[in-house]
Amino acid sequence: MDWYIIKVAFNREDSIRDSLHKRIKLAGLEDCFGEIVIPTEDVVTFTRNGTRRVVKRKLYPGYLMAYMAITDDSWFLVRETPGVGDFTGSGGKPTPMDPADVAKIVKKQEPDEDGDKPMKTSIPYRAGDRVRVKEGNFQNLEGEVEKVDEANGRVTVIISIFGRSTPVELDHWQIEQL
Repeated sequence: MDWYIIKVAFNREDSIRDSLHKRIKLAGLEDCFGEIVIPTEDVVTFTRNGTRRVVKRKLYPGYLMAYMAITDDSWFLVRETPGVGDFTGSGGKPTPMDPADVAKIVKKQEPDEDGDKPMKTSIPYRAGDRVRVKEGNFQNLEGEVEKVDEANGRVTVIISIFGRSTPVELDHWQIEQL
């Protein structure tokens, strides 16, 4: 058995995975299939009032990973499932994933030794974006994002104070897009 990537209908990954599980049971092909995974990661987001929220974000929207053995029956079962596009590969043949890539993706899904998953902070700003400070000492001043530190959830904004450009480091929830 190898890991394969299956292209599926966008935003229907969960229902298609469930449908595949049902079809596998009905066809009695459990010995040809292992896990069917939707690659996700936990991301920390902040609401407008600064409340911290953890959400699951799909790493590859529109794709599933399946640990399976390719036989005529298993290939046909997957291809004929509603919502499934095709396997990734060349020349009409499914290509197995590189084990190193599988290890990276599956490792992101598993908790660390202490039981915590590594979390990323989702910051909706990029360098060059125009923003307004909505809270803190520089409230209502406008500036341009210079640098985004996703690890710490901080954003460096260049604000013009008394005619001079000054870099100010703020929490990302203290600013809003213009």
